[in-house]
Amino acid sequence: MKKQMMVVAGLSTLLLAGCTTNPYTGERESGKSAIYGLGGAAAGAAIGAATSGSDDRAKGALIGATVGGAAGAGYGYYVDQQEARLRQELRGTGVQVVRNGENLQLVMPGNITFASGSSDISSSFYPTLNSLVKVFQEFDKNGVEIVGHTDSTGSNDLNMRLSRERAQSVASYLANNGVAGARISATGVGPSQPIASNDTTDGRAQNRRVEINLRPLQR
Repeated sequence: MKKQMMVVAGLSTLLLAGCTTNPYTGERESGKSAIYGLGGAAAGAAIGAATSGSDDRAKGALIGATVGGAAGAGYGYYVDQQEARLRQELRGTGVQVVRNGENLQLVMPGNITFASGSSDISSSFYPTLNSLVKVFQEFDKNGVEIVGHTDSTGSNDLNMRLSRERAQSVASYLANNGVAGARISATGVGPSQPIASNDTTDGRAQNRRVEINLRPLQR
């Protein structure tokens, strides 16, 4: 057992050392993909040891940790690359890229995406959406969930309708320009999920937004 633990500890050190530099930016990051790899390595080592004979348990742990670590780090590393490409493409556009574990979220403020009270995409935003199309085609292992949000001004029925129509406008643009429709979903939630106070002008502006959530299609 001591030898098995030493194997996992050694592989964990390698994973942490090797997976914390983003391949696109060259920057040191917080070990996102290394965390996935560590979990896979530990699980793989345990399985490898348990399924090997008593004389080969250290060897089984090594094989299991190697395979498990590679599988665990795979999607995390994929998201690292995708995040870097999105940040590169969306720099200066006003779109925020938010990372939460394996999920990526793109926050598009309503004032740069739509005219006030309209669900027609502003023509000035087309280049940004074209950048998204390019990245979504390059990285096609995500579902693309589009969610429209509004502030609390006006009737709830109006806000629900506007949020749905705005989400659908973005979904239609992506689908019409080459993103597989099967990956895309669109919904509107109106004012029900504020991220700031609706009592201030700045808060209402933050709440008027469209979000794109990128999550793995299959696990």
